[in-house]
Amino acid sequence: MVTVVVGTQWGDEGKGKVIDYLAQDMDIVARYQGGGNAGHTVVIKNKQYIFHLVPSGILHPDMVCVIGNGVVVDPVSLFEEIEYLEKNGVSIEGRLFIAENAHITLPYHKILDQIEDKFRGKGSLGTTGRGTGTTYADKFNRIGIRVIDFLEEEIFTEKLKIALELKNYLFKEYYKEQMLAMEKIYEETRKYREKMKKMVKNIALYLDRETEKGKQVLAEGAQGTFLDIDFGTYPYVTASNTIAGGACTGLGLSPKKISRIIGVAKAYTTRVGMGPFPTELKGQEAENLRTTGNEYGATTGRPRRCGWFDAILVKFACRVNGLDELIMTKLDVLSGLRRIKIGTAYNFEGTVYNEYPLNTKVFTGCDVTYEEVDGWDENIGGIRRYSELPLNAKRYIEKIEQTVEVPITKISVGSSREQTISK
Repeated sequence: MVTVVVGTQWGDEGKGKVIDYLAQDMDIVARYQGGGNAGHTVVIKNKQYIFHLVPSGILHPDMVCVIGNGVVVDPVSLFEEIEYLEKNGVSIEGRLFIAENAHITLPYHKILDQIEDKFRGKGSLGTTGRGTGTTYADKFNRIGIRVIDFLEEEIFTEKLKIALELKNYLFKEYYKEQMLAMEKIYEETRKYREKMKKMVKNIALYLDRETEKGKQVLAEGAQGTFLDIDFGTYPYVTASNTIAGGACTGLGLSPKKISRIIGVAKAYTTRVGMGPFPTELKGQEAENLRTTGNEYGATTGRPRRCGWFDAILVKFACRVNGLDELIMTKLDVLSGLRRIKIGTAYNFEGTVYNEYPLNTKVFTGCDVTYEEVDGWDENIGGIRRYSELPLNAKRYIEKIEQTVEVPITKISVGSSREQTISK
């Protein structure tokens, strides 16, 4: 009834394309965590669409899309996306809904996000500055404002006053920044409250009823396993649970409803922002991958750090998410490489680690053991059958399957829907 799609690396695995592709067989696409800091890219007939909050399945004209309670919603970003879609002939009328218990990102969240990261100095996390982490912080501090509160004038006024008293104290006394006026925020958000009213639902109840009718749901995660607040490379993580379990808490779904969990892995590894990255390449090798793969953040435009495929990471992601299958993306980017490496173990102070270590000291300071395979020269972007892939490309795929112990069922060889091979 419910299929969950999750990233198995540090995000940017190509989930947007995968979700758009899988949505052809679904009735509902439901986003379960993250905020405007996410960036999912979909290419249809050479036109590129970038989504931050709207689920990637919205380009299918009959698809219902929902934003779950695990997502933090920036009204400005949301309605900018909706306006962009409508200008490009994509109507969301009657088919985009928001959980009434999702939390709202307001202007002070964005300001605080940027100030706090600056104040960390050398410990900067390299956040996107979109206010996602600070919105989650308010949620868990129990001073957050939910969508349903945002729509109720009296409750919104009361909660905004409480939140701003604390924020303005921080701005004035600690950060030496200008305070924010409650009246200005109230008026600036008025138009969004009006627009949002008809889009709000009890999403947990809605999904339960729709799945009972036999509707197929695709649960869309943002970021990747190693940005998970609990299992990622802490503290260089996002502020939510990006793993498959987040679909239950972020949508109000029973685990019993989940029938399939699909992981998405890039054919190499990338990371945006700060944090350890054992298989990272430097110099010209990294630049070649970055240029060929167009590795620039969909949200920030920042160049992504690039490296070899880390099988230790992906194997852990397969386990913690309970993956049934993997979809590999960007295999075409590796064409032309004479030799390709796969990271298969870490070495730290004489100890070999075959599993992902939660110890930051180990993960940051380890050396990587690689297995090398021969590359291929052919341009594979036009191939549509697995049997037609170069022999060495198939060997590379099969070697990764053996190492991570989960079957790779589909391979993406380009950014468009059609450039997908079923194995």
